[in-house]
Amino acid sequence: MLTIGKLSQATGVKVPTIRYYEQIGLLPSPDRSRGNQRLYDKAALDRLSFIRHSRDLGFPLDAIRELLGLADDPGRSCTAADEIARRQLEQVNARIARLMALRDELGRMVRQCSNGTVADCRVLEVLGNHAFCAHDHAGRA
Repeated sequence: MLTIGKLSQATGVKVPTIRYYEQIGLLPSPDRSRGNQRLYDKAALDRLSFIRHSRDLGFPLDAIRELLGLADDPGRSCTAADEIARRQLEQVNARIARLMALRDELGRMVRQCSNGTVADCRVLEVLGNHAFCAHDHAGRA
């Protein structure tokens, strides 16, 4: 059995985050010691490791909840898990496309810099007027 501190060390998940995952039902409430200290078993360690890895891959908490539900029913088809992963891949690809457009815009802005005075600064001019941008990236990151 692991205390919350040892579970945190073993998984790299901070103690407040572990408590939060318990609060929202991603982790079941742990057993308690006589001193009312949380005690976690290997199943909790495995589940938290699953959550951590899923978060590292960018899955939102709702998707992780769905995946955990699927993992709790091992006889079920993995079609739903595949679909969740496909949605996440689409989100990652969309984010990459937005980041590449931002990179291109920033590169264009810097290349147009004449290294003159602030009054003639192309960087400040573009940041001050979105119309000077080559891509529509407003509100996206």
